[in-house]
Amino acid sequence: MDDQTMTGRTVLVTGASDGIGAEAARVLHARGARVLVTGRSADKLRPVAEAVGAEPLVADFSRLDDVRRLAGEVAERTERLDVLMNNAGGTFSPKQRTPDGHEPNFQVNHLASFLLTHLLRPQLASAGSSLVVTTSSVANLMGRIVLDDLDYEHRRAIEFPAYGTGKLMNILFTRGLHQRWAGDGIDSVAVHPGPVGSSFGRDSWVVGLLYRSPLKRFATISVEDGAAPLVALAEAGPGPSASGRYYSRFKADGLENRQARRQDLVDGLWERSAALVGVAP
Repeated sequence: MDDQTMTGRTVLVTGASDGIGAEAARVLHARGARVLVTGRSADKLRPVAEAVGAEPLVADFSRLDDVRRLAGEVAERTERLDVLMNNAGGTFSPKQRTPDGHEPNFQVNHLASFLLTHLLRPQLASAGSSLVVTTSSVANLMGRIVLDDLDYEHRRAIEFPAYGTGKLMNILFTRGLHQRWAGDGIDSVAVHPGPVGSSFGRDSWVVGLLYRSPLKRFATISVEDGAAPLVALAEAGPGPSASGRYYSRFKADGLENRQARRQDLVDGLWERSAALVGVAP
């Protein structure tokens, strides 16, 4: 296979400071893409940006103003985006609140990417045919979306189910994007990369316990293996047969929460998210 499969395409990778985001950025650059990278750690992001020949774009997704600034910086650097890789995320204590007042699993894993994708719609549409790849997780099976309580203000908040709810939202967002933006030539997929042995869980005592223990090497896959499905989807590019689907690594139609195909939740989450970040639904 030609190793320059991404020549002529521009890609933005979020969550690129380390882990599968950093690895995907390096591989896509090696395959000919122009790669822009963003992450919350300037120190970690700098060597990744240098490796792909880009300027580091530092943004913390727990701050929506950072996301708005990031979108402006991306727009200054490119008129088109062929691939937007929504990879930023993590697992957090749902008892915390972001500076914007949101439950952090909801904001960092869903709301910030929802906002960024909307703000970059002109660049995605300018490509003529583009793809949004959103990193989800098999943890979506443990999620539960309550449209009137997205921030866990009126129900018991447990960390891993709250994380799973954010990952379930990624799938619903992917479906909503497919339904609403296909006319602009913008396709969307969600993907579970596998249990990657990276810095995932660094903000969580509960989930991070496994990743900081010797069990990590038996229960996880390598960063390279975890990035491979993201790279494969980016290389395949947009296509009507793939758009709106959730992949478990390389396989389409992975295991989904029963809420994942409820149209009322696809629409309700989209409308409420748009209202919260101030964009048109």
